[in-house]
Amino acid sequence: MEPVTLTTDRLLLRPPTPQDTGTVLAAVQDPDILRWTTIPSPYLVEHARSFTEQLVPTGWANGTTCTWGLFLPEEEELVGMLGLAMRAPGTAEIGFWAGKEHRGKGYVTEAVRAVSRWAFTELSIDRVEWRAEVGNQSSRAVAERVGFVMEGVQRSGITHQGVRRDCWVGALLPSDLGLPSTVQYLPAPR
Repeated sequence: MEPVTLTTDRLLLRPPTPQDTGTVLAAVQDPDILRWTTIPSPYLVEHARSFTEQLVPTGWANGTTCTWGLFLPEEEELVGMLGLAMRAPGTAEIGFWAGKEHRGKGYVTEAVRAVSRWAFTELSIDRVEWRAEVGNQSSRAVAERVGFVMEGVQRSGITHQGVRRDCWVGALLPSDLGLPSTVQYLPAPR
């Protein structure tokens, strides 16, 4: 798959490139990003280089993971990062982080909504899943603002720094954004 650039009212979403390695490395030194994401800790220059030079382009090329840097368009200042990993036919999982100085401004919510809409309309995805370690209130708040429905707690659902941890699970369907599904959906009787 060819990399895709998206825009929102305030953001430019484009795949991070090797020119962004230093910016990514600096942003990820934030203890909150290291605490709540599954990226390596400590996060070293070789991790950032591998991310921008190998993981991002390979994910796009083989269609397994679409990764965007979230940038303010004027000077392409990095706001955060967002990834969409294909999990099964019609299903993808979304993950994201925001730089410390850009939290609380709605940038990530805006990006998650745009990428989810793109996945539903361009990739025939019918379910975007979100997971975060129990306690990551900021991530949960983003998911809920976008419209993800919280489905529960998955015991031992993620591994963070070598430790299995419980995680919240939520999902967004095309209908949650007013879009049609590519296949029929029959919800459980209420």
